[in-house]
Amino acid sequence: MLRTMDNRTAPAPAPPVLAGDRPRTRRDVTPRITRLCYVTGALLIGSGLLHVVVLAVDGGPWEGPVSWRKPITFGVSFGLTLLAVAWISSYLRMGARLRAVLLGVFAADCVLEVAGITVQAWRRVPSHFNMETPFDTAVSMTLAAGGAVLVGVLSALTAAAFTRRPDGPPGMALALRAGFAVLGAGLLSGAAMIARGVYLTRTGHQLAGYASTAPLKPLHGVSLHAVLVLPALARALDLTSWGPRVRLRIVRAAVGGYALAVAAALVWAAVTC
Repeated sequence: MLRTMDNRTAPAPAPPVLAGDRPRTRRDVTPRITRLCYVTGALLIGSGLLHVVVLAVDGGPWEGPVSWRKPITFGVSFGLTLLAVAWISSYLRMGARLRAVLLGVFAADCVLEVAGITVQAWRRVPSHFNMETPFDTAVSMTLAAGGAVLVGVLSALTAAAFTRRPDGPPGMALALRAGFAVLGAGLLSGAAMIARGVYLTRTGHQLAGYASTAPLKPLHGVSLHAVLVLPALARALDLTSWGPRVRLRIVRAAVGGYALAVAAALVWAAVTC
């Protein structure tokens, strides 16, 4: 009996786990694309702020289809939106590879939109609804197609937010879902502006096409950044000593306030349209 036990073969040690054999987590797959989005967003904001200096030096009108306002507002707005989407997507329960693909497409589209608008501003011609030359037409239609891509990417992220409850501190799930819902209203208003402007331009009413966007601009501007403001509030409240119920009530109040602002902008659009 003792001889048998002495001759018993010891179990072979488990092979070492190599770095490439470890299961890849969400952080393993996407940190590079997330950092790229942060850098790209910062550069877009920097581009917008740089054109504030250009406006101060060169002058010119703030309103109108040809204005330094457009590279300023679009650069800052797209930069902030890209930063927000890259950040809040980490709270969404979705596949890491899908998240990386969506962020990559979104970042590329943001750069394309701002680049097209900036190039046309320096050429001193309108960026949207401009069919004067083949190049202007190509830029205008590219910007319109880019808007459709934005809608597709953000719709996928919105579906992820509503399909599975997002992670995060108390109130974050509500903030994310409300932010995406309000952002959807902003995207729809932007799509409506583009569709009507392109239609009027192609039917020979280019000036009317530019003017047609005015009623929806407040709605578009107010709703576009809910996806940053509301989650940022939920995250900031998590740093306080208040209890979860208090923080959730504050987020609910903020969502209600944002809904009222969107409703007011919608009424304004209906009255002035």
